[in-house]
Parts: sequence; structure tokens; C-alpha cells
Amino acid sequence: MQPERDVSPFQDIRNAFGLLTRLPVAAGSPAGSSWAWPVVGGVVNALAAACGVLLVDIGLPAGFAAVCVLGAAILLTGGLHEDGLADTADGFWGGRTKERRLEIMKDSRIGSYGVLALVLSLMARASLITGFLAGGDTLFAVIAAGALSRAVLPGLMAALPFARNGGLAASIGRPGKTAAIASLTVGALIAFSLCGLSGLVATLAAAAAAVLLAILAHIKIGGQTGDVLGASQQLAEIAALATLTTLL
Repeated sequence: MQPERDVSPFQDIRNAFGLLTRLPVAAGSPAGSSWAWPVVGGVVNALAAACGVLLVDIGLPAGFAAVCVLGAAILLTGGLHEDGLADTADGFWGGRTKERRLEIMKDSRIGSYGVLALVLSLMARASLITGFLAGGDTLFAVIAAGALSRAVLPGLMAALPFARNGGLAASIGRPGKTAAIASLTVGALIAFSLCGLSGLVATLAAAAAAVLLAILAHIKIGGQTGDVLGASQQLAEIAALATLTTLL
């Protein structure tokens, strides 16, 4: 039985911002604040999307504005998730054994698989965001995708064991099933409030992307790491954006 938490929702949100962004906020009780991770994702993408809308309003091309949206989001998060995607791609496809894959993922240097994964992720997200900007949409879809891409992370953490001792994932802790369900529920509510039923379909798409990566992580390294969580966020965001582009 998990001990009762005497932490206010406001403190959880503050802790979530401290963990997932570069804002000067202390991150306490990271796993306990996991229900609030979708809130952070939504706020990060809202701020970034606002930059894009402003640039389009002053006459700059939608494609350039979309790149700036991604740049603003990366500045706010410190490229936390992008770094995880690159390390995961290098490790999963650069090593032949579990031990070698984990060794590669821990290496701060980036390899060809990591570069390719980053380029493809940035291109995919930029092209999808360009569509929303060019169409004059309010970018609610971008905000929803930011929330959903963080909402699936606690579930992945609850489902998979740690692939190694130490590292970011182990330091955060392992959220329980209740926290994982709460996080996904918050993300779904944000997506539904912004995009209606399309937001719920996007929730399923983001969750499916996370499940597929979880299966691959179990096969490749026997569990999850902080890098795997970063890669999951990237794939879930692409899945959510692509789904909302189709439906809206």
C-alpha cells in the first residue's frame, strides 16, 4: 500500500514544471506529480504556439513560424525529450545486446541513428504544425498534442520495470496505476475540451504510439529508461498531431 501524499495539486503542478521544463522551479516528488505532466505539456505547447501565431500575424510564412514553434518548445524543455529520442534510436539500433544498447544510450555522443531520428521527428512535427498555421486555426490541436504526449508517460513507467539501476527514470520513481490513469484522464480531458471528440481519438493514437514503443523497449532492453520516456513523448506527439490533422 502506497503512503498517503500530503501535497496540494498546486505543489504537484509546480513539481511537474520543475521536472519537465527549464523554468526555475524546484522539482520535488517527481513520480507523485505525474498526474500533472499533461498540464505542463499543454502549457509548453500553448506558449510555443502563441509565438507561431504571432509570427504568422506579422506576415512571416507558416513553415518558418512552425519551426519557431518547435524552437520555443525546445527552449522551454531544454530538449529533454529530443535528447531521449536520439539516445533511444542510437541504442536500439546501434547495439546487438541489451548491455551494449544501454551503454550506447548512456553515452552523451550522438550517432547516425540519433541524428536521423531527430531530423525525422522535427520534420514531421514542423510539417503538421505548418498545416494548422497555414489554415488559420487557433492551434488548439498543438496544445492538445503537447498534453497527450506527456499524459502517456506515467502509464509506460508503471507498465515497464527499470532497464537499469540509476538514471533519470529510476530517480523519478515509478508511478502507480492510479497515477497513470489520472495522467491519461487529465490529458484526455484537455484534448476533449480543446478538440472535442477528435481529441479523444487523438488520445487513443498517442496511447497506441506509447504502447508500441513500450513493446519495443521490452524487447530491446527489457524495460524503460529516461531516454525511452523521451522517445515516447516524441512519438506520441507526432501521432496526436497527425490524427488531429486528419480529423479537424
